[in-house]
Amino acid sequence: MSEPIQSRNPIRLSLGPIQFFWQKETLLEFYVSMLDAPVDTIYLGEVVCSRRQKMRFADWYGLAENLADSGKEVILSSQVLLESETDLRRLRKITGQDRFKVEANDMGAVRLAREHDIPFVAGASLNIYNETTLGVFRQLGAFRWVPPTELSHDKLATILAATEGIETELFGWGRMPLAYSSRCFTARHYNLNKDHCEFRCLDHEDGLVLKTREGKPFLTINGIQTQSARIHSLLTDMPDLLALGVDVLGLSPQSQHMDQVVAAFDHARREGRAAPGALDALRPLLPAAPCNGYWHGKPGMDLVLTA
Repeated sequence: MSEPIQSRNPIRLSLGPIQFFWQKETLLEFYVSMLDAPVDTIYLGEVVCSRRQKMRFADWYGLAENLADSGKEVILSSQVLLESETDLRRLRKITGQDRFKVEANDMGAVRLAREHDIPFVAGASLNIYNETTLGVFRQLGAFRWVPPTELSHDKLATILAATEGIETELFGWGRMPLAYSSRCFTARHYNLNKDHCEFRCLDHEDGLVLKTREGKPFLTINGIQTQSARIHSLLTDMPDLLALGVDVLGLSPQSQHMDQVVAAFDHARREGRAAPGALDALRPLLPAAPCNGYWHGKPGMDLVLTA
């Protein structure tokens, strides 16, 4: 077994935007519980569906101020798929403020961030797959980028070897966002119209699992978003992340036991590798089985454990 890698600048941990639709009280309680958690950055905002408006922009902004006052780096995330003038107005508010950086999840957000001279994170939904494209976004004002979740270790290594001057943040934990649609799959599941969905996503705090005819979990339905059924985890791959020089590791919130997930990753980044049996200890706390296949150049649902 190789020795743990000692990093002069340990990987920072970020808490990504909540992908699911939670009641306002549940959401606020979650962030209160994260105030003292060992995460460096917190992303805030609705990224999936414009109908999820338990939190208005003023609520998100006030929450951002409170979290920033506690010492966290706060970044306001934009919606991935814009469909109306209301969505555009919300985006203009996000890019029109001058205190917080922005996660741009579509090209409209990139343009507005550039117009307002706001440093932005190039989100995974911008689909940056090579160093040339990454260079374009860096010139447009991106200070950090998030590779697509299906990018392998080897491909990322090639990109980083040809890139400098921009931070890299990997999606390290959670159900992987795979696709977005103008249709709402959760509403369709309940035979409801998208505009009269009765907010059924509230009944599924970690998404609605879609199974094959053989009864095996295949995908997760989350409104207009399709996610992986399994939980993507790079916990046991920490030595590779440190060797590559990854700057930030993103953890996507789940409804329960997130504090223990954060603690496991915090230990791994400080020690250079996960504690023995750490992933096995987390398994009973997960809404689904873990996977990391994409990172190893294999099918995404596979789990590859490294020594």
